[in-house]
Amino acid sequence: MNPSGSRRLAAPKPTSVMAAEGGTPRTIAGAPVDSIREEWVVEDRWWTGKPLRRRYFEVVLADGRNVVVFRDLVGGAWFLQRA
Repeated sequence: MNPSGSRRLAAPKPTSVMAAEGGTPRTIAGAPVDSIREEWVVEDRWWTGKPLRRRYFEVVLADGRNVVVFRDLVGGAWFLQRA
């Protein structure tokens, strides 16, 4: 923990995702998705030359792990935010 008492999020790591037609993840790094707990979109820095647009998913994998992934809506790549 840093001196201010806040925690930093882990840096996102590139991952492979197979998505359904609507864009929801079906597998993450080869692991089947059992259910999607939550989904949200973050749009930030739209006023800069490097806008941030991400579609996040909190999912439960078939093995019981709870992970958060997002798709970069600007570049199209998938990232693992929390495993």
